[in-house]
Amino acid sequence: MQEDNKKEQGKVWLVGAGPGDVGLFTMKGAQVLEQADVVVYDSLVGQGILTRIPTSAKLINVGKRAGHHTMSQEKINQVLADEAKKGNRVVRLKGGDPFLFGRGGEELELLTKEGIPYEIVPGVTSPISVPAYNGIPVTHRDFCSSVHVITGHKRKGIEYDIDFEPLVHTRGTLVFLMGITAMEDICNGLMKAGMEPDMPAAVLSKGTTAGQKRVVATVGTLKAAADQAKIQTPAIIVVGKVCTLADDFAWYEKLPLAGWKILVTRPKENISRTAALLREKGAEVLELPSISIIPLEDQSRLYQAFSHISSYDWLVFTSPAGVEVFFRQMEKKKIDLRSLGNAKIAVIGEGTKKKFLERGIYPDFMPSIYDGNTLGKELGALLNGTEKILIPRASLGNKELAEELKKTGAQVDDVPTYETGYVSCPLINEKKEFEEGAIDLAVFTSASTVKGFVESTKGLDYSRVRAACIGKQTRAAADSYGMQTYMSEKATIDSLIELVETLKRSEEKWN
Repeated sequence: MQEDNKKEQGKVWLVGAGPGDVGLFTMKGAQVLEQADVVVYDSLVGQGILTRIPTSAKLINVGKRAGHHTMSQEKINQVLADEAKKGNRVVRLKGGDPFLFGRGGEELELLTKEGIPYEIVPGVTSPISVPAYNGIPVTHRDFCSSVHVITGHKRKGIEYDIDFEPLVHTRGTLVFLMGITAMEDICNGLMKAGMEPDMPAAVLSKGTTAGQKRVVATVGTLKAAADQAKIQTPAIIVVGKVCTLADDFAWYEKLPLAGWKILVTRPKENISRTAALLREKGAEVLELPSISIIPLEDQSRLYQAFSHISSYDWLVFTSPAGVEVFFRQMEKKKIDLRSLGNAKIAVIGEGTKKKFLERGIYPDFMPSIYDGNTLGKELGALLNGTEKILIPRASLGNKELAEELKKTGAQVDDVPTYETGYVSCPLINEKKEFEEGAIDLAVFTSASTVKGFVESTKGLDYSRVRAACIGKQTRAAADSYGMQTYMSEKATIDSLIELVETLKRSEEKWN
């Protein structure tokens, strides 16, 4: 019987990416995106979500920003169908919600006709979330009992054809999407339909991101106020008495890092605690992998150490990645934890310590300053010179650690187990972001992430980059490229976050 190698028919997911803040991306959306073979995405999808697209996925940019469509809607519909027929898991990633002026219904028509399976993953929609981030509840018992969402977009050369009278008579909150270019027509249309010129109104730009901006005025003055404030798209217009609550209910701008966009570099394999803490304090975080941990193909030296692992007095680890690779290789060779015998564990810092705590192991030693030199000196002071020590680490690691320990007379096996590769996100132009002043600060947690960032931004004038660094070696790496550097008081994530807050307060003081 001939083997059938034909792939099964694929499937399409229409996924709402929300208004921009990666924290508002739904759990189901993130789960579906992780498993995508093909991602067809819009220009309005937040950068934080774009960075979560798997590197293995085929990327198709269809634009879909007002007035700038990379691909016609009919072509998009066909692409979804064609990619699914190839057996792919296709994610159609759309800003906001697929069914609220997202043309999701049109995309389903061809899929339904072709018999292609699909799912809808709703997204947090901007007419609710953007006002919420600006302190405007779209409904409030004392002001209104309904909310109405209207497209403000009109085709070029065609009269605005909304019947404003019924909208005015509802006495509800009106939210116009994609209406910045038609703002004057919208406001005049409402007033001609009987709305008082002093009705409160607001325009909300780049909501849920660091660039968020709010102008509250009246229907009669909104266009002039928006022009004076130089409001940019994407933006929405809110009309109704609830707009008067904005100043009282505003909360986002009160967060300590609100209004700052921060680049956090990290190893590709890690989810950054640093990024999570910065977001908690209001920053928009662009979290990008800058390095990739690549275990060495030849692990013979480590395997040799495994053969007499119980003879070591100390195991010394200089990075979380070193711990991960070490235990992965133990698992590969079917060596269990009991084989470590009475060996004591030394770690360079909190992140490395955490990797052991996750395995129920409490490290015996951690230096007062989290760098290789201090680790070598302080651990060396505890040795009597007869010890046998294993250091499994990066192939280009700090040699001074091993030298310091050897000074005591100890036998040191300095074993490379992995190397560092440099990676970048094809969807984010980091160099352009810094050149345009879009990023306020870069945060580095190791010298290798600095080098990874530089690899991704060749040609950038690094004097433009303000860098918050976790320790001396990290700062030295950033200094070597001419960055404006600042170093946390302690080499801990919490101290690094405090440094970022201090820098933000300092900027506010001078502005």
